[in-house]
Amino acid sequence: MKILIFGASGSGTTTLGSEIEKKTDFKHLDADDYYWEKTNPPFQRKVPLLKRNEYLKKDFERFENVIISGSMISWGKEWLTAFDLVIFIRLENTIRMERLKKREAERYGEKLITDTQIQENSKAFLAWANQYENPDFKGRSLKIHNEWIKLLDCEVLRLNGEIQLHEKVAIVLSKIKAKN
Repeated sequence: MKILIFGASGSGTTTLGSEIEKKTDFKHLDADDYYWEKTNPPFQRKVPLLKRNEYLKKDFERFENVIISGSMISWGKEWLTAFDLVIFIRLENTIRMERLKKREAERYGEKLITDTQIQENSKAFLAWANQYENPDFKGRSLKIHNEWIKLLDCEVLRLNGEIQLHEKVAIVLSKIKAKN
């Protein structure tokens, strides 16, 4: 079975994917691990689309049960038919932005205060992420995600990101069991 979990940055897609992996035989793949080159600090250089798809497809096909976390709307039309189930997590913007600010502080620590490049990158990332609900925003947005959902060739499960992680896990495990 092939599953995709996606939503806005900070909505909990990676957390849910990791938790499903712990409780099942699914292999969790995080799209960010394919989208970004390994750099220190992280998230500095993107992997070209063809290379990222090549690497992800190799791992995607290697495992019978795979769960990918991350938005893949710009990765190519072949992903529209690649999944048996897609899970869309929606989280209220204020809560999501607080999560992201906390994550940035944890990720970069003291460098968020002392390194001007990290400060600029973090500020730009948070400004980008905060545009998610803006219907005129051309980047990753709720409008674009909802349009992409209409194109998918599988069942889409919509989850409220505010419910507890163990509840989301139970819902997903129940859906997996019903599909098998």
